[in-house]
Amino acid sequence: MSAATDVLPRSVPRPAQRGSDRPTCPVCADTMIAAEASALLAEESISYLWSCDTCGYGFVTKYEIQKTASH
Repeated sequence: MSAATDVLPRSVPRPAQRGSDRPTCPVCADTMIAAEASALLAEESISYLWSCDTCGYGFVTKYEIQKTASH
């Protein structure tokens, strides 16, 4: 048994699967893994540039940042 096994907890909580968060290409339906570029549009939104590795189609998505109340 390795030392790391003794230190780490036996059940590590895993985050929820994020497969549904990944965009798919509107042309060939391939799943995108990572955006080519991103840009901060304002304090509350970011845009992402995606390019499909399969067919080459490019598109942009926009993500609205949810601000949390500071304590």
